Parts: sequence; C-alpha cells; structure tokens
Amino acid sequence: MLNEWVSTGWAQVGLIALSATGMYVTVILLTRIAGVRSFSKMSGFDFAVTVAIGSVLASVITSKDPPLASGVAALICLFALQIGMAILRSRFPGLQMLADNKPRLIMIGREVQHDQLKKAKMTENDLWGKLREANAFDFSQVLAVVAETTGDVCVLHATGQQQEIDPKLLEGVIAGDRYTKRARP
Repeated sequence: MLNEWVSTGWAQVGLIALSATGMYVTVILLTRIAGVRSFSKMSGFDFAVTVAIGSVLASVITSKDPPLASGVAALICLFALQIGMAILRSRFPGLQMLADNKPRLIMIGREVQHDQLKKAKMTENDLWGKLREANAFDFSQVLAVVAETTGDVCVLHATGQQQEIDPKLLEGVIAGDRYTKRARP
C-alpha cells in the first residue's frame, strides 16, 4: 500500500506527460486568442479565473479524472467567460461597478486613512508590511498608498524631482480627492 502511494508506473508517467503537453498547448492557444489579460490581475474576476485555470490544469495533469478532453473544455469555457466578461464590462459600466472592487486611498504621506484602511479590510501592520515591501525607508518618501482592485497595494513614492502625484492617477480611487484637497506644505 505504501509503495502505491509513493511510486508510479511508467505508463502513468507517460499519461501525465501527455496530459501536461495537451493542457500546455491548449493554454498557449487560448492565451493567444484571448490576449495576455488572461493571466492579469486587473480585476478580482481576472484573478479568480487565473486561479480556476490553475486548478483545472493541476486536476487534469495529475489525475485520470477529469480526462484531458474535459480539461480542454473547461479551459475553453473559462477563457470564453473571461473574454465575455471583459467585453460586457467595457460596454456596460454598471456591470463593471458590480464586478470590480474600486481602488482605495489608504494613506496620504504620513497620514493613514483609517476609514479606508478598515474598508479595505487591512490593519496598520498589513500597511507597514506593504511599505517595507515597496522599499519605503521613511514616511517622507511616501506620497500616497492605494489598495488596488486586485488586493495589491501600490506605494507611490516621492523622488528627487517628483514630489506630487498627478491627480489623473487618482481618478476613480475612493477617497482620492483627499490627496488633492490636503493642505500643501
């Protein structure tokens, strides 16, 4: 029994290689048709589809059930749903508002926007970790921090020449107007 759990036969290895190759080719073809957005994290929906694609790939490659044809069909369906949702979101802004989270301004300079941090379901410790990840050594380097639609956190840094954020970059960001309304030094 232990031997069955630890080892496999050459026939099984061949089937795994065949399944992996078939799924790999399918993903490449579908990505060429759908575009690179297929694996982007532009929205929560995109991220969910990426996770689902990975799950289908793993299931088909490492197991007899589902068979290769079912896996290919599942991938085609996922890619079609993603393309369809992208088209619908671009044509119907109301659907985009339902399907996507909106980015939130969670920090301006040294000032944490506690109400937005709470709505982003983040803690200050989460924020400090993201600042460290972004190589912020001092609060004076931080112009603003945005919790993006994908769950990523974007730290906008001050540079020698750039000490302000173009307001256009904060359009559509919840509480983004706070940055432009803040008192100037």
